[in-house]
Amino acid sequence: MNRQKVEDFMDSLQGNFLLATPQMPDPRFQEQIIYICSHSPEGAMGLVVNHPITDITMADVLRSINLAVPAQPLPPVYLGGPVEMEAAFILYSSEFACRSFLRITDSINISRDPEILQAISKGAGPQDYIFLLGYVGWAAGQLENELAVNGWLTLPADYDDIFHTPAEFKWRQVASKHGIDIVLFGDVIGRA
Repeated sequence: MNRQKVEDFMDSLQGNFLLATPQMPDPRFQEQIIYICSHSPEGAMGLVVNHPITDITMADVLRSINLAVPAQPLPPVYLGGPVEMEAAFILYSSEFACRSFLRITDSINISRDPEILQAISKGAGPQDYIFLLGYVGWAAGQLENELAVNGWLTLPADYDDIFHTPAEFKWRQVASKHGIDIVLFGDVIGRA
């Protein structure tokens, strides 16, 4: 990689949120929160964590791969993003051990390993998890360009916001937690 590109690269946003601002030009991301799973000079990958799908359930997912449906309540299935919507990801609490995963933070991992679904079907899966279809991806420099035009707001991600806040409240609640009225955000930022 060329030295100038490395020097121009911002600090990694891995483990942080991107909140779509009201100025988000892409309607697919309006009022969305993306959890950044990886970010490097080569690009970035994240998952939308506040867009549950109503026509597919976790029970449907487990049955589709011939696994039992546990008695305990299951979380909704989420639309992780518009890229490869047939690709499944599990964002989960890191106390659960599995063979193949990417550590995002000390408390959160991501995996595509079916071993996690097998454990969930037996009632022995991760303490907290979200099952997602698809992801959001950016090529080298693309995310940095989007951040420069006020489409996204970067904020520290919180474990409870990901796993314990109802999806319909996440966007406003995450912003509010950091003292931001996200609905009024565009009216107060101004431009030079």
